[in-house]
Amino acid sequence: MKVAVAYEVGEPLVVEDLPTPAIGPNDVLVRLAASGICHTDLTVIEGKSHLPLPIVPGHEGCGVVEAIGADVRRAKVGDRVLASVSPACGSCWWCRNGLSNHCEIGPSVLATQRFRLGDGRTATAVCGCGTFAEAMVVHEASIVPVATDLVDEELALLGCGVTTGLGAAFNTAGVTPGSSVAVIGCGGVGQSVIQGARIAGASRIFAIDPVEMKRKTAEQFGATDLIDPANGDPVEQIQAATGGRGTDYAFEVIGLPDTILQAWNVARAGGTAVVVGMSRFDDTVTFPAMGLFGGNKALLGCLYGSANVRRDFPRFVHLVETGRLDIGSMVSRHIHLDEVNDAFRAMEAGEVIRSVIT
Repeated sequence: MKVAVAYEVGEPLVVEDLPTPAIGPNDVLVRLAASGICHTDLTVIEGKSHLPLPIVPGHEGCGVVEAIGADVRRAKVGDRVLASVSPACGSCWWCRNGLSNHCEIGPSVLATQRFRLGDGRTATAVCGCGTFAEAMVVHEASIVPVATDLVDEELALLGCGVTTGLGAAFNTAGVTPGSSVAVIGCGGVGQSVIQGARIAGASRIFAIDPVEMKRKTAEQFGATDLIDPANGDPVEQIQAATGGRGTDYAFEVIGLPDTILQAWNVARAGGTAVVVGMSRFDDTVTFPAMGLFGGNKALLGCLYGSANVRRDFPRFVHLVETGRLDIGSMVSRHIHLDEVNDAFRAMEAGEVIRSVIT
């Protein structure tokens, strides 16, 4: 089967034919129908994460189960399934307490050497998935069966970007009706934060991004104020628009120390700053100690939208089906697997919200 492999840091992915991985007793074989191109994969390919190369990128996908291991209980052949960034075994302490994004089998799933490469080496898959392929073999905890007629390219985006963004607004921050929200970084995840804030009833949503196309898309999804950093410090622009206070909630969706601090400064006294973007593994952020004390703010981390996927995937599907959530407009390009390197170029150039492999 065709697979895109990242062999060396900063080098283009190599699309090649590899054997289908073996199916263990707790594994499922999924024929992939669509996969989104997420910035997390770029972070891994560029060597900015803790994940070693070679690796098969891709973690935002959907498909149909073709085969299952002897001990699989959560899926059957023919099921339409959505890949989960975080496995959810359903039985560990974290899963039982509504924190399946911290499921205890996560480290072992990430470390599984799924793919045998042509040079004799083996490779892991990003998030234990590896959706940049014609098929994937994953632990059954990494997929969730879904009953829906959503088209593949829309359903796939729920696997990571949309769930992370909606979850940041609903689960992590708990955006309240009538509140004000700022979103720094309006790529696929940022647009989903904006939609989540709109659905939650926020009355004012500031979209901050240097790319005009992304600001305009944010307006389409519910942003009320568009902030171009080229026009001055976004913190000052937002304070000027809010009587000097700042916003009730500020979401950083890039993963840079400077913008994390910017989100903190955008949030009003007593407000909440949420770090959604994935940073380099060795990045640090420094906050003034008196600001932490005197600001009376909450600073929250947000792993995968604080999602409980077996609860959240179905409810997010329902939001799309009832017309409250627009995923289709987030898909900028449809590509084939052999165009994956150009998709990353388009992402870095700010040409797309999401490219999807179909």
